[in-house]
Amino acid sequence: MRILFSSTPAHGHLLPQLPLARAFRDRGDQVAVMTAGLFAPVLAPERIELLPVGPGADVLFAESARRTGVDAAADPTPEAVAEFFAGTRIDLTADDAMAASRAFAPDLIVAEAMDFVGPLVAAALEVPLATLAFGPAIPAEFTDGISRVAAVRYADRGLTPVPARWYLDPCPDLLQTPGWDAPQTRVLLRPEPHQGPDPIGAPAQAPRRSGQTRVLVTFGTHFSDPAVLIPILTELRATGAELVVTLGLTAQAEDFGAAGDGVTFTDFAPLAELLHDVDLVVTHGGAGTTLGSLARGLPLVVVPQGADQFLQATVVGASGAGIAVQPGPDVPQAVAKAVATLHADTAYAGAARAVAQQIAAMPSPAEVATRLANTLH
Repeated sequence: MRILFSSTPAHGHLLPQLPLARAFRDRGDQVAVMTAGLFAPVLAPERIELLPVGPGADVLFAESARRTGVDAAADPTPEAVAEFFAGTRIDLTADDAMAASRAFAPDLIVAEAMDFVGPLVAAALEVPLATLAFGPAIPAEFTDGISRVAAVRYADRGLTPVPARWYLDPCPDLLQTPGWDAPQTRVLLRPEPHQGPDPIGAPAQAPRRSGQTRVLVTFGTHFSDPAVLIPILTELRATGAELVVTLGLTAQAEDFGAAGDGVTFTDFAPLAELLHDVDLVVTHGGAGTTLGSLARGLPLVVVPQGADQFLQATVVGASGAGIAVQPGPDVPQAVAKAVATLHADTAYAGAARAVAQQIAAMPSPAEVATRLANTLH
């Protein structure tokens, strides 16, 4: 079969799709991903075709901010989010996407939950659609607004949104928001921490000092701002914890000055490798990082910076698998206190292991790919 994945042009939206894309590829299906061309270096080693359409996220954020006066990443109001994901992205991407999709001729389109270009193409080509969530269900105050804006764009093209045949859900029940009603189309899909195309196994780690806590500090690909991290690292270093800090795609080790003394910095690397031999994770709360860490049973300190990270912070705190640190003047001190609490109170690690057990029981990407393929045949 010919399987087309469609993604918002951001690592946090694309990387969680790769396990299922690989599963279809390994079945022998022809797989392509439709997103901005800047992701060619990510997909080429995967032996997955890229259909380059539309601009990158930087252009989309700038244009949506010009239209609304709000930065949708830093201040994710419902109106700003709707304009970014539905209004601006469809306006700047749909024509390229339609042309590329017609040429690829998919049998199935898999669109991540915040992608509204793939569903537009599915409606136009009358192709079955699967929605791939990447975390807890987005609240209706956001999805309703996005859907309204998207419907206008669809109508401008003579199209009507078509409901997805499957809701592929990587979020275990322990992390769903209270009162959420699972759709009848829900298909559980086991989340995995991102790994490279050629997994290397457990990398060598330096020996620990006795009783030392090893903490992974990762604020994802785009939120590793030294101005935010330096005060946090300064407080964490004072606790005596061993720190492994990711630089994302924008920062460099020298940006951290004295706060980086004794800290191990790492460039962008697959999360699956970074999680080996750490005790807990301090993170901005991206959905991929959150689910990937909990899949390994690691408790979290979540320090949301924007986007959907406040949702992850809320569900992690409610599950008992970690501590949420909300914005405020005392964030660095609160993070250090939370790390000490997670180290001392084993209940958090127990709750994280419970989430990991629930994740492990979910169907694998290979099983889900086979289920979808058998349904379509």
